[in-house]
Amino acid sequence: MVLDGLGIIPLFSWYHESFDREEEITSIHVLPLEMACKDFKACKWSKELSNGDISLALYFDAMNEKNQSVIKEIQNTCNQIITFSHFVPRQELCPEKRMLFYPKLPKIIGSDCLEFRIRSIHGVEGSPSACHVFGHTHFCWDSVLHGISLKVPNNMSGYSQVNDEQCRYVQAPLAYPRERKRRMNGGDKWLPFCIYSHGKFSDRLSPCYWSDYYSTNPRTPHNTQLAPWVARFYNQT
Repeated sequence: MVLDGLGIIPLFSWYHESFDREEEITSIHVLPLEMACKDFKACKWSKELSNGDISLALYFDAMNEKNQSVIKEIQNTCNQIITFSHFVPRQELCPEKRMLFYPKLPKIIGSDCLEFRIRSIHGVEGSPSACHVFGHTHFCWDSVLHGISLKVPNNMSGYSQVNDEQCRYVQAPLAYPRERKRRMNGGDKWLPFCIYSHGKFSDRLSPCYWSDYYSTNPRTPHNTQLAPWVARFYNQT
């Protein structure tokens, strides 16, 4: 889709457990994915597809191939492009496990295939015109990240090497009513949020708790000491 010179590209994706590369939390008992995530019961797949490996992520990513001609046209005609997906393209776009009430959450939120797809669309040069909007985790986020080195799965042919270009990643979640009631992400008064207007991207989201936090605090995934609110939660259960 092209609107006033802005290219908008939706992307298919699905999560895989190997997306999570950070150290496990072992000091508490955490429900297995099959008990915590409704997808394992609500979704039925053919035998060759599984949540336990990368097959589902590859299957959904391959669905984007049918739109390659449209994507190429957008790339050739638009100076600014927004890609968007439901799932998360990078683990840095989620708080560390020790901060989470469900520390296994990173295993069911994102896809490396998605990040490669995003980078293949937004190009190999750093650009302030590259933006990806994502969802799923309900954490308000707005940050600019550079490319990372990821191992391309053998059956992901056709992908170029991820380079050190920059891209803006944004999540402005509506969230559940109960989350808005406790003023998660600023409550219910700040939405909708404008991403692009009058030929340019908007200023940063505000407030944006977690990306603001990581803009001044380094990510320390090797630290498995529970955050105080998580420790209190598990002491009560």
